[in-house]
Amino acid sequence: MNILTFDIEDWYHLLDVKATKDEQDWESFEVRIHKNTDRILDLLIAQKKKATFFCLGWVAKQYPELVKKISTSGFEVASHSYSHQLAYTLSPDQFRSDLKKSIDTIEQLTGKKVTIFRAPGFSFTNKNIWVFDILIEAGITTDSSIFPGSRGHGGFSGLTNNSPFQIKTASGTIKELPINLTKILNLSIAFSGGGYFRLLPYSLLRYLFRKTPYIMTYFHPRDFDKDQPVVPGLPIHRKFKSYFGLKHSFNKFEHILSEFEFNDIEAAISRIDWHNVNVHDFSTST
Repeated sequence: MNILTFDIEDWYHLLDVKATKDEQDWESFEVRIHKNTDRILDLLIAQKKKATFFCLGWVAKQYPELVKKISTSGFEVASHSYSHQLAYTLSPDQFRSDLKKSIDTIEQLTGKKVTIFRAPGFSFTNKNIWVFDILIEAGITTDSSIFPGSRGHGGFSGLTNNSPFQIKTASGTIKELPINLTKILNLSIAFSGGGYFRLLPYSLLRYLFRKTPYIMTYFHPRDFDKDQPVVPGLPIHRKFKSYFGLKHSFNKFEHILSEFEFNDIEAAISRIDWHNVNVHDFSTST
């Protein structure tokens, strides 16, 4: 099962960068999200592919016509938070407020209920599992925030699921569609989006897509924008991670899209036998 998703944020929405940390900083940067998202939409429509778009509430507020276009084009719109902050840096009250603001903003534009969420930077960890209770209380039924391993922005190192599972909390149960990892030279990598998708040659990507039974992709409009500016203040390793491979990334994406079948999250949920997946019980965790 291949699931196609996009995180709708602009080129400067990088995490852990002082120059782009807060909303007041964002309005000073060039706006590139319209043409980059339109390029994705045009390709999906031409190839008749479905996808789920995780939209920032801030983007929906600033550019309502963009989110309306995604929705009226027949694509599923989900929440990617409002202010694009790492979830583990927020208190429960801050996370709850940000989530509600994002859901309300998106629902007012699309007229459709938001039931799917993805945290910026996959920033759910063992230390902030209270987020799942808040998601359930807000009407979120499906999450895609878990990175099943260690990473720069946290990760759930105790969870090794490379397939859908359920999370049980004191507030109820939520479906989880995690990022999938694979091992290359004993290194666990997420090849289905971001830096590794741009870094790896297409022949290897095709091989990995063919042999992996469950794939959760996670692309951003900036992943295909070879002319985007460089975010100020980035260290060398972040520049490499964020900008390497942009020249050929859209071509890779076009080939992957034409060669493989993809579902949006709604279709994927309907095809999974949820009675026979693993259940992780966080109901008694603190």
